[in-house]
Amino acid sequence: MNDTKTNGSVQRHIRIYTDGGCSGNPGPGGWGFVIVDETEAGEKKEVICSGGEKLTTNNRMELNAVIKALETVSDSAGFAGRKITVYTDSQYVQKGITEWIRTWKKNSWKTAAKQPVKNRDLWEILDALSSKLDLSWEWVKGHAGIYYNELCDELTQKEIKKFSEN
Repeated sequence: MNDTKTNGSVQRHIRIYTDGGCSGNPGPGGWGFVIVDETEAGEKKEVICSGGEKLTTNNRMELNAVIKALETVSDSAGFAGRKITVYTDSQYVQKGITEWIRTWKKNSWKTAAKQPVKNRDLWEILDALSSKLDLSWEWVKGHAGIYYNELCDELTQKEIKKFSEN
């Protein structure tokens, strides 16, 4: 069980796995997430969700996966005040939220090349959610056999297929 000692009591740790992608870029896209919460008895509770759009980009779907997962955690009293680790196979998301966003905000949402930050609308949502939660971010290699990352990829591919057929 992933847990942390806090003032003599055990606080369970939440793990969130996310993925997003699209067929063509832009094209039909999908995202998926899994929230893993282990109980004191060692039982796993999982929240699994996915969605997508008819015309989008890979980066927008990667961001949406994380945003939807964090909104789910924020909206659930059972997750309140808990430490969360987000696992993503997107360096764009992981580096964006942990490194680049501070400079973007300081530079009025401009990149180092003085261009507007792409997907600013989603970055602002993710930034607001992140500021309310106790988060750490981990990049994981995609398609490397990590069970929950593979599950998120399957969810993403099903959504892409669904939106490709419409």
